[in-house]
Amino acid sequence: MITSRENAKVVLARKLLTLRKHRDETGLFACEGEDLVRAAHAAGIEPVELLVAGDTVEPRLLASISTLPHPARVIGIYRRADLPGTPRDVTLALWRVADPGNVGTLVRTADAFGAGVALSDGCADPLGPKALRASAGAVFRVSLSGWDSLPERRIALAAHGGDPLTTVDLEPPVAFLLGSERGGLPDGLVARSRKVTIRLPGGAESLNVAAAGAIALYELARRST
Repeated sequence: MITSRENAKVVLARKLLTLRKHRDETGLFACEGEDLVRAAHAAGIEPVELLVAGDTVEPRLLASISTLPHPARVIGIYRRADLPGTPRDVTLALWRVADPGNVGTLVRTADAFGAGVALSDGCADPLGPKALRASAGAVFRVSLSGWDSLPERRIALAAHGGDPLTTVDLEPPVAFLLGSERGGLPDGLVARSRKVTIRLPGGAESLNVAAAGAIALYELARRST
C-alpha cells in the first residue's frame, strides 16, 4: 500500500488534477470518484493507474490530493488518446468557453443528443476536474475535436439579431457555434455562418451558453421525431 506523498503515482495524480500543462504534456488526465471510474469502464476505457483508498493507497494520503469537498475514495488515471475521436454529424462548437462547468455540461448535453464537441483555443480544459464532474462521465462517450474538423453548415447562436432557430435549416452535418460567456462569438465567425437567435418570451435578455446549446440540440432532435 502506498504511504508516501513522494510516490510517483501519487505525484502524477496530484499534478494531473491541478495542472493543465501537465495533462497536455503527458496526454493523461485524472478522474475522481467511483461514478467517473464506472463510466469509463462502461465505455470500455481502462485506467493507466487506479488509486483506491484503503487498497492501493493510504486513505489520508489519497484525501490530501483530492480536489473534492468530500475527498474521493478512488482516482483513476486515463489516456486522452483512448477517448472517442470519430467525428459526429452534429457538433457543438465552443468558442473560448472558459467556465469548466459550462464545458462539462455541454459535453453531457452533447452525449444526450448523440453529438460531438469541438473546442477552440481558450476553452476550459474538458479533462480538468470541474469539467469532468460536470460531464457526469459523458466525456468517455463524446467525440472531442478541434475547430478544423467542423462541417460547412455552421449555425452561429447569437443572443440578438439572428433568424429564429425554429425557422432555420438544421440538416446535418451541422455545427452549432457557441460563444464565450462574456464576449460571445467574434463578428468574423458569425459572418461566415448562419446567424440564429433563440427567441425568449420572458424577461431574460440572454441564455447561459449551456442552456443555449441544449435548446439547439433539442430543436434538431425534435424535427427528426
